[in-house]
Parts: sequence; structure tokens; C-alpha cells
Amino acid sequence: METTDLFKKVRQIEIKTRGLSRNIFAGEYHSAFKGRGMAFSEVREYQFGDDIRNIDWNVTARYSHPYVKIFEEERELTVMLLIDVSGSREFGTFEKFKKNIITEISAILSFSAIQNNDKIGVIFFSNSVEKFIPPKKGKSHILRIIRELIDFRPKDRGTDITGAIRYLTNAIKKRCTAFIISDFMDNNNEMSLALSIANNKHDVVALRIYDEREKELPAIGMLKLKDAETGQYVWVDSDSSKIRKIYSDWWLKHSAQLDTIFKKCRIDYAEIKTNEDYVKSLMALFKKRVLKQ
Repeated sequence: METTDLFKKVRQIEIKTRGLSRNIFAGEYHSAFKGRGMAFSEVREYQFGDDIRNIDWNVTARYSHPYVKIFEEERELTVMLLIDVSGSREFGTFEKFKKNIITEISAILSFSAIQNNDKIGVIFFSNSVEKFIPPKKGKSHILRIIRELIDFRPKDRGTDITGAIRYLTNAIKKRCTAFIISDFMDNNNEMSLALSIANNKHDVVALRIYDEREKELPAIGMLKLKDAETGQYVWVDSDSSKIRKIYSDWWLKHSAQLDTIFKKCRIDYAEIKTNEDYVKSLMALFKKRVLKQ
């Protein structure tokens, strides 16, 4: 993409997603994703009504007068986006490809993070970790992330979500909130264990992006289909009810397996279709998290 076109696209994404994060998600994001708890702020003289359990005995002994420790909410979070850049993200049969939805949602979460003074970082992954952007604050950092989202060209086209999750667990030492944004077209049987380990250390949230045509095959005759990740072609008779049933049965089985994994690992997740308003899905997820607290 030419530099001028890239800047225009970045600006378009910025205007749309920053407005959404400011006007719609600000309060819900803050409520749904809490800080790490209470942090020490200062010491001051004891006042009537203070909790005696907060008395700092070392300072009290030094000044022969009671002093108490003051604590305040430690709001700052580290947010990590694990973004699927495999070949299957390029699929879409309606107005937008999956990669467009992934880009906009990632930008919204990034702007929501900096509005709450949180750090934001990114792990781009295919069947390997393609790029790691360490968490930082600031608008310039967000704009860099958006540029990468728009113009990033992965080396590989496969999918290894398990490897990306393991990379997160090893790379980020302190607790963070991690969003896995993917179509989850990955049959790796070890994903459940990796998710469980990661969610014990971090707060992991899954956002599954999919297209309606991935659920059901339309009856429109012979189709030449290409696997976006392997590059292989196959001819399919979509008029065959047997073929369409095999197609839909696979989707239902795969979805049920993912649902089981997420629930077993206590992962909050949302499913977002390319032809629907993702704002509603994200708001529902945020509100669900607030109710659980």
C-alpha cells in the first residue's frame, strides 16, 4: 500500500474507532476490566475513624504519634492483543472481510485502553509469532498499531493459536488482560491446556470473528474453493444436500468444541459475524463481565 493511501486509511480507522471508544465503550471498558487492586499511596497522621489495621507501626514509633498507610485503586492495566493474521482472515462474503472487522475491533480496544491510561501491546500470529509490539502508552503508539493492522504482511498463512498463547505467557511477566482476536480456525488439541495456563496468570478474553458463509454452504452448483492457508483448490458440488450437511456439521462440531474449551478454561468470549454490528456483541460481553464481578 502506498504511503499516502496508508495514512488516509489510518486516519479513517482512527476517526471511526476513537469515536466509538470514547462515546460508547469508555464506561463499559473501565467497569469490565479492573486494575490489579489497591496500591500503597502515602502515609499520613492518624485521624478519627481510620482503620487501625492500616497503622504504620514503623513510622508511628519514629514520630511517637500514630500514622496510617493510605491505599488507592491501582487502575493501570496492561492490555495485550493477540491478532490472527493467517490466510483465513481474508475471507468475507458480505460488506467486509474478517480482517477488516479484526482491524476495527483492535483499534477500538487500543483507544479504549489509552483513554484509561492503560498500556497496550500486540502479538501478530499465523502458524508462528510474526511480530511482537511491547506494551506502551500514547497516541503515537496506537497509530503505529493501526498502521501495522492495515499494512502488515505475514510470512506464513497457517494458524497456531496455541503457540501465540504460549508466547504471551512467556513474554508478559506481570498480569495483563489479553484479547485473542481470531476466527479460531485451528484444530490444535493443545489449545485448551495453553489457554488454561494463560488464564491462570492473565485475564484472557476470546473474540471469534466469522462469516455467515462459513456456517452453511449455499446451493449454487459446482464451486471451486481455495484453502486460504494452504493454497489448495477443491471442487465442491454445493447442490448436493449431503455435501452441505457435511459442511454445516463440521461447523457445528467445531463451534461446540470451542464453546467447551472456553467454558472449561473460564474464558469470557464473544462471537462476531462480519455482517453484524460488532458494537452490540462487545457491549454484551462487557456487561456480562460486570455482572460476574
